Amino acid sequence: MDIRAQIRNVIEKNKEMSNAETELDDGRIMVTEVDIQHFVALWTGIPVDKVSSDESNRLLKMEETLHHRVIGQDQAVKAISRAIRRARVALKNPDRPIASFIFSGPTGVGKSELAKALTAYYFGSEEAMARLDMSEFMERHTVSKLMGSPPGYVGYTEGGQLTEAVRRRPYTVVLFDEIEKAHPDVFNMMLQILEDERLSDIKGRTVDFKNTLLIVTSNVGSSIIEKGGGQMGSDVDYDEKDSSYNRIKTMVAEEWKQYFKPEFLNRLDEMIVFRQLTKLKVKDIADIMLKEVFERLKKKEIQL
Repeated sequence: MDIRAQIRNVIEKNKEMSNAETELDDGRIMVTEVDIQHFVALWTGIPVDKVSSDESNRLLKMEETLHHRVIGQDQAVKAISRAIRRARVALKNPDRPIASFIFSGPTGVGKSELAKALTAYYFGSEEAMARLDMSEFMERHTVSKLMGSPPGYVGYTEGGQLTEAVRRRPYTVVLFDEIEKAHPDVFNMMLQILEDERLSDIKGRTVDFKNTLLIVTSNVGSSIIEKGGGQMGSDVDYDEKDSSYNRIKTMVAEEWKQYFKPEFLNRLDEMIVFRQLTKLKVKDIADIMLKEVFERLKKKEIQL
């Protein structure tokens, strides 16, 4: 598709969304600032908000937006939002990814949901996430799949699962799921990304990670969180200043040290311990999920 056709497609899309007339009386097309932003985003792969002057206003409302999707994890949302804002005002090292986090907590507390919400908010779509299941990289010989298989091996022409995803979409969230299952060589690779924001694939191409968000999820410390959270029905409200919650975070951090090397933990921007969800918060989540189901049924004209 040539440039003129792409421009016309972007304008037509915006025209449908706003019902605005974009053609002048003499048949010429009027290109607006919004049209240009969408075209640049389409052409370069850079999200619209990165070529828009409104990004600063959006970042100020980041917590409010994420809270609509992520329930009961106020501390995690605040920590992530602060880290992102620091990065955007140039307080971060320019030779590192935008931000890097470790999410620790038991299954079902919202680690993956927060990662998806952050991806959609910051990069415009949940599709801007490269999820890597670390249980697939437990053996040394499997680690090469992240950067590409050697010549003569299956998958050589496809490129690395990690490097190819970032090379094709440089503005992305990279999710390393259940990192404790990964082979030690994976950590060595991640250290290079966190320190130099670059990684070379098997074909010698350098892939830049400076426009990525790195998220590492882990179940390490889950038993501590579950025990500290008490019964699901107790509805204990942990806030950031609560001594019990801070004690749990300290205990989880100590357990991290048993699994992960200090040089890895020290390079992460934020280490976030997710709270055990209370019975009330679980109900709130169920209400949101049911609302989504009803919306899908409504679109299909199905009534319950």
